Amino acid sequence: LVVPDPTLSITDGAIDAWGSSPHGYYIQTLNAVAEKYGFSINAPFEQLDQKHKNIILYGTSEPVKFRYVPRDKPGVWEHYNRYEGVIPNLQRRYRESASEDMREKIQQYMSTAHCPECRGRRLKPYSLAVTVNGTGIDRISAMSVRDAQDFFNNLELSEREMLIARRVLKEINARLGFLMDVGLDYLTLDRAAGTLSGGEAQRIRLATQIGSSLVGVLYILDEPSIGLHHRDNDRLIKMLKQLRDLGNTIIVVEHDQDTMLSADYIVDMGPGAGVHGGEVVVAGTPATIKRSKKSLTGQYLTGKMQIETPPSRRTPAGWLTVKGAAEHNLKHIDVGFPLGVMTCVTGVSGSGKSTLVNEILNKALAQKLHRARSRPGKHDGIEGIRQIDKAITIDQSPIGRTPRSNPATYTNVFTPIRELYSMTPESKARGYKPGRFSFNVRGGRCEACQGDGTITIEMHFLPDVYVQCEVCHGSRYNNETLEITFKGKNIADVLDMTVEEALEFFENIPKIKNKLQTLFDVGLGYIKLGQPATTLSGGEAQRIKLSAELSRRSTGKTLYILDEPTTGLHFDDVKKLLSVLDRLTESGNTVVVIEHNLDVIKTADYIIDLGPEGGDGGGLVIARGTPEDVAEKSASYTGQFLKLVLN
Repeated sequence: LVVPDPTLSITDGAIDAWGSSPHGYYIQTLNAVAEKYGFSINAPFEQLDQKHKNIILYGTSEPVKFRYVPRDKPGVWEHYNRYEGVIPNLQRRYRESASEDMREKIQQYMSTAHCPECRGRRLKPYSLAVTVNGTGIDRISAMSVRDAQDFFNNLELSEREMLIARRVLKEINARLGFLMDVGLDYLTLDRAAGTLSGGEAQRIRLATQIGSSLVGVLYILDEPSIGLHHRDNDRLIKMLKQLRDLGNTIIVVEHDQDTMLSADYIVDMGPGAGVHGGEVVVAGTPATIKRSKKSLTGQYLTGKMQIETPPSRRTPAGWLTVKGAAEHNLKHIDVGFPLGVMTCVTGVSGSGKSTLVNEILNKALAQKLHRARSRPGKHDGIEGIRQIDKAITIDQSPIGRTPRSNPATYTNVFTPIRELYSMTPESKARGYKPGRFSFNVRGGRCEACQGDGTITIEMHFLPDVYVQCEVCHGSRYNNETLEITFKGKNIADVLDMTVEEALEFFENIPKIKNKLQTLFDVGLGYIKLGQPATTLSGGEAQRIKLSAELSRRSTGKTLYILDEPTTGLHFDDVKKLLSVLDRLTESGNTVVVIEHNLDVIKTADYIIDLGPEGGDGGGLVIARGTPEDVAEKSASYTGQFLKLVLN
């Protein structure tokens, strides 16, 4: 991580944390060390002797004569001192720094490693010496839920031991059974909570609740089917019905068709999104929803509206091949990703999809193409990288961490809007520049709230509270700036417009209209230009990122990676998302999608299906080819469900 690319020399930036500027303090320090120990900082790092590498990374106890020539000040600073070393320097700065930003920056060069004493087993030797049937607690913890269930079911105990263990075994088997029932049989018992997906964490909590056997409880679940293969969906629905039959009430926020059709009652919100929504369109049984002509959901459930299967599949323009992928449960597999088409990576939960795409393909490309510091998972190499010029991950993370970020600033449409306002006659008369209409810098913004439009009240042990600024009343600007208008609207009025309204308002200004058109095309006509990033859903944030990509000049050599992009999306939103992905692919780019949604899978040009099971039972390529090819593979669970959809 400290030396991400050993083919570079120190002067070219091999020591990533210390930069490569010849005028920088650290490069001049390393130059002095090189003179003392007889090596060149212009030679590739990998060609240096191991002795010299150790000196560079870990320092030396001998005094070195340092000579530092500042770039912007006269004079020279010479002194004798011990050379600290790159790694001790980073450790010290991390320990002593009071700046969170600095500590975060240094953390990029850190990685976790097993404790040398216990080798990652966490316990003392005395605890590890206790075994059941010759198996220690560390080995049981490392088992998957499925393997642990087999272990305890086949446990051979004497009559006396069984008398002692009967109640404990009953409890263990019941809890493992609940985890199996919610489709988490592939998870290892010692899996870190922070590495679980939202859907996995939610299903673990669900399994805990089933085990408690409470009655008269209201359970609220938000998209529990996230990350769940269709094979496991029936098991989840069965568990929810089991909870209901105990005498509980279950409320599920969901877009999954099977879950909707299994519900006793559906409340369909709409009719549109954002300002076009907020009403109950129809409520009743699934049959009632299907009969409603007003309900968009009902139209898709009956099949009157649907996502069409493409009449033909695109032909690959080349191949990008991952060789010997062996991270986590992957079984040293070679996987070819076709270029210039849309590829869908599918498979049951835990089969290795995210490991292959996110941990290996994405991180390896980021390291090679963008000099990223992330370390890819185990693999032998990637062939065909020269056919692409960049790899971009478009996920559902927020477009900004604070209310100051918004769709206008993220898509860069706000820059030409500010330039337009600075060119009005009144602006020119007052000498206003585009910066005057920015709420991020002094001049035109309201200084009472510093352009936020809200005042943050710290509540100490409670979450911060945001209240509207009493000076600007949420407009973010001072009165002088708000006096500048274009077609009767000031800059704050523009930020309060929806994309639809702004598209009409700026229809004669191509530079602005084109960027707004892409936002409208991805189905975001209802969001406001100045809507705080913190109020956008994951699906909305993802589509804003897609629109930003669409508005850029395409090189036709970009690889886009999306991990379950349909999370939180209605059938109609999935249709819009697919049309955007289609536009990216038509430009010659490559799209790789990890997905369980059959509507997305059937529209792909190429499918890579991993399996056959999750965890240790997965990690192999079960099927690959067009959706029609995969549908004919009886060994593929995805193929079995895909066959029903294609027919």
